[in-house]
Amino acid sequence: MASTSHSRSSIFKTLTPAPLAFERGEGVRLYGEDGKIYLDYSAGVAVNALGHAHPHLVAALSEQASKLWHVSNLFQIPGQERLAKRLCEVSFADRIFFTNSGAEAMECCFKTARRYHFAAGNPQKIDILTFEGAFHGRTLATIAAGGQEKYLEGFGPKTEGFIQLPFGDEEAVNKAIGDTTAAILIEPVQGEGGIRQPDGAFLRFLRQICDDNDLLLIFDEIQTGIGRTGKLFAYEWSGAAPDLMAIAKGIGGGFPLGACLATESAADAMAPGVHGTTFGGNPLAMAVGNAVLDVVLEEGFLEGVQEVALYLRQQLAELADTFPELIEEIRGEGMLLGLKLKVPNLDVISAFRDEGLLTVAAGDNVLRLLPPLVITIDDVREAQQKMQRALAQFTEIQSAGK
Repeated sequence: MASTSHSRSSIFKTLTPAPLAFERGEGVRLYGEDGKIYLDYSAGVAVNALGHAHPHLVAALSEQASKLWHVSNLFQIPGQERLAKRLCEVSFADRIFFTNSGAEAMECCFKTARRYHFAAGNPQKIDILTFEGAFHGRTLATIAAGGQEKYLEGFGPKTEGFIQLPFGDEEAVNKAIGDTTAAILIEPVQGEGGIRQPDGAFLRFLRQICDDNDLLLIFDEIQTGIGRTGKLFAYEWSGAAPDLMAIAKGIGGGFPLGACLATESAADAMAPGVHGTTFGGNPLAMAVGNAVLDVVLEEGFLEGVQEVALYLRQQLAELADTFPELIEEIRGEGMLLGLKLKVPNLDVISAFRDEGLLTVAAGDNVLRLLPPLVITIDDVREAQQKMQRALAQFTEIQSAGK
């Protein structure tokens, strides 16, 4: 039989990309191989916080690439010390562990929480309470933490130690705490779960109940961190700080980088040799991470994000008023926004893409809007025009089909 390898993809079929590829990116725009220019409201799923080919990030990576790529954590990496110190100065944290991804950062949070209780003489405390609709990653432990059947199916027994509770249910939390409870894990805004946001009072309740029961509070800020909601970290809106926090996505600006942030008391339980990483915190990642902070921590940057985000939300409200038969609700905070739709979200995403606007799907039939934090008022106006045209055409097609 003749080989068909040249006509078939050699990539796992787990990925279902849109029929679109890009030649280059600049700022908030992507230039497709089809010759079209796209306004990017996906930002690599909230990764490209500073857009594409940001000059400061390009310069930092290029300079480091000509010096040193990788030496491993057998040796000191000065960029790690600098980035860790800066993150601690602007957060609740006292210690940082660098990783390559959000899932790895979550794994470090899980291990640290369990190790904290082990070191205190309570090795039975291993259970982590999580919430329905959550998404924490794709490893065996993180899909167990998320608890969604569509991600668990076919991968054998669910990893033990994770107990799902109804979203935002204080009574359920109180009832679930027992002798084996180690920690409570929550996203300040559920991204993949449909831009669902617990109110600040619930996060403060979790902080108090953890304090009262010697539990660790873990926040998953993989998607919400590094300015995405208008604050450097989303927990700042509530005033409830965690003991452990996973970040990734935005901190690398497109380069694979994650981190577990921890209080000193939590991190002290992680003794030499109990955890490690080969690539995490390498010189390339540290150069980019520090460059991202250079920009995001500039005076007025986050205030600018909040200003443009408010305008974006106002524009979306106008859109919802114009198309009430299509849009049910606007959700989210800052530059992490969602349109809860009355029609299939993938159909609308396709319609937006045809108009040159890139967006992302989420659970609960939500369309996510995740623009780079550097978008301007003019960019928002342009996107609004694209959405207006796409939804008008969508409505016409729907009407014609009835």
